[in-house]
Amino acid sequence: MPPSSTPTPDVSVVIPARNEARYVQRALASVAAQRWPLARLEAIVVNNGSVDTTADVVRVFVAEQPQLAVRLLDEPVPGLARAKNRGAGVARGESLLFLDADSHLAPDLVASIVTRARQGYPAGSIAVLADSRDWLDRGFFALMELGKRLFQIHAQMFYCARPLFLQLGGFAEDLQLAEDREFLSRLERAGVAVCHVTESHIATSPRRLHSRPFRLGMLTMFARWALAHGGIGRRWRY
Repeated sequence: MPPSSTPTPDVSVVIPARNEARYVQRALASVAAQRWPLARLEAIVVNNGSVDTTADVVRVFVAEQPQLAVRLLDEPVPGLARAKNRGAGVARGESLLFLDADSHLAPDLVASIVTRARQGYPAGSIAVLADSRDWLDRGFFALMELGKRLFQIHAQMFYCARPLFLQLGGFAEDLQLAEDREFLSRLERAGVAVCHVTESHIATSPRRLHSRPFRLGMLTMFARWALAHGGIGRRWRY
C-alpha cells in the first residue's frame, strides 16, 4: 500500500547492513515479533554496499512476512552513520529506533519506547546485552551496561523522535565510531530529556570480541570505546 494510505507508524526501525546476510533476517524477525500492532511499525534496511546476499535475504523476508512494512534502500557509499541517516531520511515513524543488523529487539522494546516517549522522553539509549551463552561475552556487555548506568552515559543503539533527529542534523557522517554517543551528547547539550531504557533491551552479537586470539578482542574493543567516549579516535577505521 502507498504510504499515504497507511497510518503513520509509531516507530521506524532503521537497520544499516553491510554484508550482513547471516544476521539481518533475525533482526527483521525481531521487529515482526514485537508486542505492538505491526500496522504501527516499519523497518528500513539500508544495504550499505554489500557484496554478499544481504539484499536477497531481505527480499525473501519481505515475501514471507508481508504483515510488516519493510523498505530496502541502497546506499553504495560505505559508512555506518551515512547509512543510518539515509534510512532516517525516508522513515515515517514518530520515533526512530536504530538497530544494528547483527542485533535483535526484545519483544517488548517498542512498547517500552512508546511509553517512555509519552512520559516526556523524546530520546533514549537502550540496554544492550550479549547475544551469547558464553559467560565472558555476557560479562563484558554487563560491565559496559553497568558503566553506562553508574556514570549516566548515553551511547550505542537508541531511539529518538524523528523531527528532533532531523532538526539536529542526524549523525556526523565523518565519524567511524561513537556517532551515536556524539549525537546523544548533542541532544543533551540542547536540553533534551534523554533516558536510558532498562526495562527492555537489545541483544547484539559479540563477534567483535572474538576478532583476535586469546580474547584480545575484548581489550581492543574496550580501549576503542573508552577512547571514543573521550572523543579520541572517532574517525579511525573501526
